[in-house]
Amino acid sequence: MLNVEALLSVALDLTTSLGAEDRYRRLLEAVRQVVPCDAACLMRYDDGVLVPLAAHGLAPEVLGRTFCARAHPRLDILCHAEAPVRFRPDTDLPDPFDGLLASDATSLAHVHACLGCPLRVEGALIGLLTADALDPRAFERVDEATLSWLGALAGAAVRTSQLIDALEHSAERLGLVADDLRRAAERERGAGLLGTSPAMQKLRDEIALVGPADLTVLITGETGAGKELVARAVHAASARRAEPLLHVNCAALPESVAESELFGHVRGAFTGAEQHRPGKLEVADGGTLFLDEIGELPLSIQPKLLRALQEGEVQRVGADRSLRVDVRVLAATNRDIEKEVAEGRFRADLFHRLNVVRVAVPPLRDRRSDIPLLAGHFCDAARARLGVGPVRLTPAARALLQRGAWPGNVRELENAVFRMVLQASRGVPRGAPVVVEPGHLGAGLPAAAAAAGRGERGGDEAGNDAPAAAAAPLHAQVDAFQRELIRKAVAQHDGNWAAAARSLGMHRSNLHHLAKRLGLR
Repeated sequence: MLNVEALLSVALDLTTSLGAEDRYRRLLEAVRQVVPCDAACLMRYDDGVLVPLAAHGLAPEVLGRTFCARAHPRLDILCHAEAPVRFRPDTDLPDPFDGLLASDATSLAHVHACLGCPLRVEGALIGLLTADALDPRAFERVDEATLSWLGALAGAAVRTSQLIDALEHSAERLGLVADDLRRAAERERGAGLLGTSPAMQKLRDEIALVGPADLTVLITGETGAGKELVARAVHAASARRAEPLLHVNCAALPESVAESELFGHVRGAFTGAEQHRPGKLEVADGGTLFLDEIGELPLSIQPKLLRALQEGEVQRVGADRSLRVDVRVLAATNRDIEKEVAEGRFRADLFHRLNVVRVAVPPLRDRRSDIPLLAGHFCDAARARLGVGPVRLTPAARALLQRGAWPGNVRELENAVFRMVLQASRGVPRGAPVVVEPGHLGAGLPAAAAAAGRGERGGDEAGNDAPAAAAAPLHAQVDAFQRELIRKAVAQHDGNWAAAARSLGMHRSNLHHLAKRLGLR
């Protein structure tokens, strides 16, 4: 006889906002009202493997197991069936749940009633619903129509939960991607690879070669040299540029959370893990993951990262199955990574896996001719952030910056320029031009001057681009330097002044005005 109330409760649950576990639990409660069983199990079908989603009357460990359909004759029959199947109580086919009945581990090995429903949606198998009873005649009064309705509603319930889970996972992934992109935009603040020096041109050529290759890249360079900008440029030059580039600062990851951050975790994996959470490798699937300061990654995590790079698989903390991911990894370090390997602080096999292609970012002392461009860019950024009027560097201030040692590279230069603009804006009316003089460098002036003196006396090869003292006035030397720089930029772009302006980090109209003042137009 059709149990309308029980089937109706399953149908109503399809329109109710329930979590997957609650939905499956209520489904089995309805099954027990329709089918007088001692054990029931709802399973998801996944490429020949059946994964229990909910169970009643079976041992707790059932939910931690998986069942290969081909290894269990009854399950295999159900997977190929188009309608509910009742097995004869005296069949010789072993029951997949033998020894797993909660009340009696040996009961299902004896004669008992057993039936199952294949759960199909649009003809495709998505799972199974099974029921067992110790009484061999327990299912005789259950008609075929009831079982068919029950199977159809159970399939719809499983499919609904799968769709909801997929949407939640997609929303969570997109949310994590959005968070990373927002933080990246805040870090980037519109900056790019600025500079026209030979060292920067060589770096751009390497990026153009490496970007489309879809190989793992190890980016090396001193602190503040611009390794993250290089990683962004490599990603932008790759076929994955339409997908996200996610950033992980390995130096900021405590060992206790590093594994969860990279690989994710399942609910209950550790104290505080209240819900499933994908790791950065999983979130970056299809895109690129930038592992900054890779030399700081704890040794305990390195073998798992090595496996992810070799096999393309990640396993969440607390999970018993791996997930396939397609991620390009870019890693960066300011350490002597070979020395770290030799002294046992970094795994040699992981180093070789990361070091497929190496890109070295030049320090600022090796491209001093780029300092005026960078200083101009940072002056514009300081103007926008501080809310002041147009910022102008005097020739003396520009020359002082160009002679500096800058052990902190571009980042130190940026901080110095911001500090100078802030000091120069003191007492300046809102909107009026801010003129930056050498004295505005403040406490940094002696260090910069001393470093410049050491560079000149020592004949440092890196300082060859710095303007040397000469009989000509400083402003004349600066004008001559600017003329030569503009001539080279225009020549490199075949007379295209707009392209030359972009390469110099200037607006086209500003370049025209400067060229006219210098007698080039």
